[in-house]
Amino acid sequence: MRRFYRRLAWTISALALFMSIAASWLIVSPPALLSVGSGYAAKIVCSNTFIAGRDPVAVLNEDVQAPGHPLLKLMRQDVDLQEKTVTTRLLGLFAPGYAAWHAGFGCTGVPDGDFQAARQAVSDVALASIPVGDPAIAWPDGEGVAQDERIADVLADPELTGPGMRAVVVVHDGRIVAETYGPGFSAQTPLLGWSMAKSVNAALLGRLMQAGALSPRISGLFPEWQGDARSAITIAQLLAMESGLAFNESYGSVTDVTRMLFLEPDMTRYVISLPMQANPGAVFNYSSGTSMLLSRLWMSAAGGRAQALSFPSRALFAPLGMASAVLEPDETGIFVGSSYMYATARDWARFSLLLLNDGVWKENRLLPAGFVTAMAMPTEASRGAYSHMQTWTKGPGEKTDAEYGLPPGSFWMLGHDGQSAAIVPARGLAVIRLGLTPSKLGYRPQPLVRRILDVLDASGAEADQPPT
Repeated sequence: MRRFYRRLAWTISALALFMSIAASWLIVSPPALLSVGSGYAAKIVCSNTFIAGRDPVAVLNEDVQAPGHPLLKLMRQDVDLQEKTVTTRLLGLFAPGYAAWHAGFGCTGVPDGDFQAARQAVSDVALASIPVGDPAIAWPDGEGVAQDERIADVLADPELTGPGMRAVVVVHDGRIVAETYGPGFSAQTPLLGWSMAKSVNAALLGRLMQAGALSPRISGLFPEWQGDARSAITIAQLLAMESGLAFNESYGSVTDVTRMLFLEPDMTRYVISLPMQANPGAVFNYSSGTSMLLSRLWMSAAGGRAQALSFPSRALFAPLGMASAVLEPDETGIFVGSSYMYATARDWARFSLLLLNDGVWKENRLLPAGFVTAMAMPTEASRGAYSHMQTWTKGPGEKTDAEYGLPPGSFWMLGHDGQSAAIVPARGLAVIRLGLTPSKLGYRPQPLVRRILDVLDASGAEADQPPT
């Protein structure tokens, strides 16, 4: 019996030692996947708390844990409302993730925990506020909206708007004709567009192209690429996702995209370091890293750091009246133009209207002639799925837009978890749909767009009928 108790005591001691070593390892050197999860959680909670004004507990439960990786259900958070920082840890102990808010620039993920460095990157730049539109003035000049009840009826169908819908706004002939919002969300709630930001990022580059500061034909883009094959990559190839750079866009594990977004303080330095995997222009490879390189390029051409940090507001958001729009930077002050832009659905609609107007706003050309045309022009390397200008030329899923009955020349801004904006120039129509709708649910926005077109067609047919 004594021998049994000795062995039991030895086993318990060995187990305690193992657990102590394992806990120390998790604290000192947590696996990268855990750090990705905590970094993601901190960033999402921070932005939704301090930009969108949502309850941080609800954000953790609904946006992070409910739809995400099982490990995210073990995340605990510490939200400092005074300092405007968020810290998340696995079980409240391991693999800390950090994010910090700064006025005008939203939240920055801080993988190394250096809040001071993250804030210093933008602290000396104050952005001029953009006046919120007057509700008594019709959108887009103000916030006044008159609903077309026939289209509003379409938006009342949950099968068409999809699970997890948070906002749908329909623009036709320059006006919002219908909108709807999910529980807890409204026309004043800024919402994350995820990769819809890529198209906005491209437009910022387009503003500098319009000013003659950049050209899509430029190569030799970064000093780090001198003397190797990467020096041949052009801006045009980056815009079309045909750079040839290696980049893994898969989510759910530690890949290039999750490492870049949640583990790297300097996102563009990481992407610049990646090798070639194909000749420039030969292969389509969807890459958020490519969009980060475009951010760095247009910021370098904007006339200095302070000018670059204020450029989105001065050059795009203010002219369009996008008072809610926030483009967020990484820890070094480079905008995360691949993924991190918040705006109300109505402000996403203002940007969509700019595209419907071929880059012209109130008779002022903001984007070069042909720029928006290139957004609807499919590339050969993508087999007709992607454009030359950071947009998709077909909606989500395998079917083509033509199979859904959408007009030729339509194109899309698409983002993670069901974000979409269908741009249909032939009909003066844009349908913006935002929400929390993981791809596994299989939602497709094309039937919604087609049904709205059917209503518009019927309205036009009625208008053409002679009086009786």
